[in-house]
Amino acid sequence: MTGNTDPVASTTPSQRTFTWPVVSWGLWDWGSAAFNAVITTFVFSVYITSDAFGPGASSKLGWALAGAGLVIALLAPITGQRADRTGRRTWWLAVNTGLVIAASAAMFLVQPSAEYLWLGLLLLAAGNVFFEFASVNYNAMLADISTRETVGRVSGFGWGLGYLGGIVLLLIVYFGLISPEVGLFGVTDEDGMDVRVTMLLCAGWTLLFSLPVLITGRQQSDRRPRGERVGVVGAYRALFATVARLWREDRNTVWFLLSSAVFRDGLAGVFTFGAVIAARVFGFSDSGVIVFGIAANVVAGLATIGFGFLDDRLGPKRLILGSLTAMMVSGLVIFVLHDSGSTVFWIFGLLLAIFVGPAQSASRTFLARLIPPGKEGEVFGLYATTGRAVSFLSPAGFSLAIALGAVLTGAESVDDTQYWGILGILVVLLTGMLMLLFLVRPAETTVSEDTAAQRAG
Repeated sequence: MTGNTDPVASTTPSQRTFTWPVVSWGLWDWGSAAFNAVITTFVFSVYITSDAFGPGASSKLGWALAGAGLVIALLAPITGQRADRTGRRTWWLAVNTGLVIAASAAMFLVQPSAEYLWLGLLLLAAGNVFFEFASVNYNAMLADISTRETVGRVSGFGWGLGYLGGIVLLLIVYFGLISPEVGLFGVTDEDGMDVRVTMLLCAGWTLLFSLPVLITGRQQSDRRPRGERVGVVGAYRALFATVARLWREDRNTVWFLLSSAVFRDGLAGVFTFGAVIAARVFGFSDSGVIVFGIAANVVAGLATIGFGFLDDRLGPKRLILGSLTAMMVSGLVIFVLHDSGSTVFWIFGLLLAIFVGPAQSASRTFLARLIPPGKEGEVFGLYATTGRAVSFLSPAGFSLAIALGAVLTGAESVDDTQYWGILGILVVLLTGMLMLLFLVRPAETTVSEDTAAQRAG
């Protein structure tokens, strides 16, 4: 990694961890909360599935995001290799971030009417595709701004800023636009203007906090060596060759990559569709969804930090399995008690949020303990790729479960069985959990100080 050439790295790593390149990199995560937390999860997805957009909007949302997931699965490996080989990570980060901003701003055009449903869904799906492509390049920058000794701290810094940015922006949106009868700039909820102006705010927020890393990264981009250009076939050939070689050398790591890809998509589905279920099944108002979103981000962030010690004491595998089990129990309670009012979702929805962060964090540390020394960059690249390769599972499972519920219950409309979508997400979580159970690695439970020191070099 580039940071290893700095003589200070071996003497005072803590003094150089949060330099300006690291801070500017982390600010992109802060800015990305506009699309992740506000648009995809707690505001626009709830808006686009409201009654104003006609029947079946929630199911159509799932199919739109499933289609976006397939595009991501097919093209993300190519975009990542292209950026690595051309040495233009910052350029492609700028291009894809710009497209996310454009899609966000264009959502202002989506008026609360059935004729605008597919425009809104297409913009949301396109934004998700470009956001994931941007994330490929963003995550690859981690190797440029950290050392082996600081990569965990730097990664956690960005992750933490993402949670914090989501909380801050949701508070601004709630108190500035959604909650008051007349919000900032005289905005009201007439013709969905409070939500539509929020989309413009999100576009500006993403732009503002993306500029630091784009400017800083451009100044450093020429330092990376450039490789030979490869086409689509060559990119996939290289990807499959890497997986095949890793399978021969360490099948445990490959199996964990596969199992974690599945349950991580289930974890993403909890946040993506949780707000839709809160609004359409439990009757949360738009402002109520945002308040819940703020609370969910707070408890998820605190739990991720607080459960860290259990990772070291119990091991990441046990923590992941325990978290997934708790989430499935909470999800089943929400499904069974879907007619019992909003209190049920407040309790068990927040329980779901509590265990999302620890499962995500433990997944990353589990992989770090499986990777042979010297293979960290390569394997974490596959970790990102496999995660995106199945990003259609939760959206498809959500919509399929709703359709299945309509058939089994004889409901007149899929709008009457939206709560069945919970089961679709739980099936994805359960599948990933069962796959993880087949992974046997006696030394994975804890990491001794000697092993940690060896990995630190």
